[in-house]
Amino acid sequence: MQHDSPADRAFRAEVRDWLESNLSGEFAHARGLGGPGREHEAFEVRLAWERHMAAAGWTCVGWPEEYGGRGATLEQQVIFNEEYALADGPARVNHIGEHLIGPTIMAFGTEEQRARFLPKIVAVEELWCQGYSEPDAGSDLANVQTRAELDGGHWVVNGQKVWTSLAHEADWCFAVCRTEPGSSRHHGLSYLLVPMRQDGVEIRPIVQLTGTSEFNEVFFDGARTDAANIVGRPGEGWKIAMATLGFERGVATLGQQVGFRREFEGVAELARRTGAIDDPLLRDRLTRAYMGLEIMRLNAVRTMAGVAAGAPGPESSISKLVWSTWHRELGELAMDVLGAAGLVADGEPYDLNDWQRLFLFSRSDTIYAGSNEIQRNIIAERVLGLPREPSPSREARR
Repeated sequence: MQHDSPADRAFRAEVRDWLESNLSGEFAHARGLGGPGREHEAFEVRLAWERHMAAAGWTCVGWPEEYGGRGATLEQQVIFNEEYALADGPARVNHIGEHLIGPTIMAFGTEEQRARFLPKIVAVEELWCQGYSEPDAGSDLANVQTRAELDGGHWVVNGQKVWTSLAHEADWCFAVCRTEPGSSRHHGLSYLLVPMRQDGVEIRPIVQLTGTSEFNEVFFDGARTDAANIVGRPGEGWKIAMATLGFERGVATLGQQVGFRREFEGVAELARRTGAIDDPLLRDRLTRAYMGLEIMRLNAVRTMAGVAAGAPGPESSISKLVWSTWHRELGELAMDVLGAAGLVADGEPYDLNDWQRLFLFSRSDTIYAGSNEIQRNIIAERVLGLPREPSPSREARR
């Protein structure tokens, strides 16, 4: 913070003053709401808060002004997220729209798509979900089987997606579908924008270890979307899907770290309150967790610099590997700080406290959006240029 330029100091003061003035009154109770394992918490309140932010021009701050953003510099985007965390702002509900599909449409969409979708993302009038994983295509995204066929002026979509975050709240889904019959692996995939609130779309919540249902199964049975709702050309879906993941692991990581910093500060306070901080081993782990949080922030800024120069590359897998491992370890640290008390629920039938939810939810972090094993392979093969890992199918052909 002490290294802010005069312009950045003024921006920081503007952000801080606005948050202090507006996280009050009707939104005073919104502070700290939401987060991993608590995604169901006061959703309507958080949605109203984010629309309040939009009305004042505080959503999509890093987007170019021509698309409704503030054109904030990388430094200012970091400042905004730091101040949001310090103000204990509630978990954002428009994360997928603002940080994933929005930048993807800006980079690869048509002018008509930008005019149709971007303003509603900025205004938080339409929410999005991500249709990537399938029962047989989780980390192996190239094995997608959901298919789409052109029928006159529409794509007709059939198949199943799974682990779809917040699908039950979403208005739209960006889905990777196989549009070339007989194609396999990375070939023949397309990137479609599909409305969720229609006949032919069924959403089934998945009950998680936390007892909540952030993730869902989504079944497409003759669901339709306009032929124009394809991003890029038919067959370019893999390239665009990878670019979206790069955006998710770059700019979006800063927003995600809002919650991470708040959680870390809570664990540190818990350790002080319980006396666990006097244990030298736990104190060392807390120190390492703080260092990891700072490294994540710096790595996110570095990744953002790459994004600014064009579509993100495979280096963005480093971000996913770093934050998922760090967050899982923070959950384990929280339980160790609690000690034996962490084994007992707060009440019947399954009333978990914040730290138990953190521990249970963060077990999934190193699995979803590409497992740690997949990220290490990407870094090894596409960044470091190491030989490809042998696959069972290749070995069988020898």
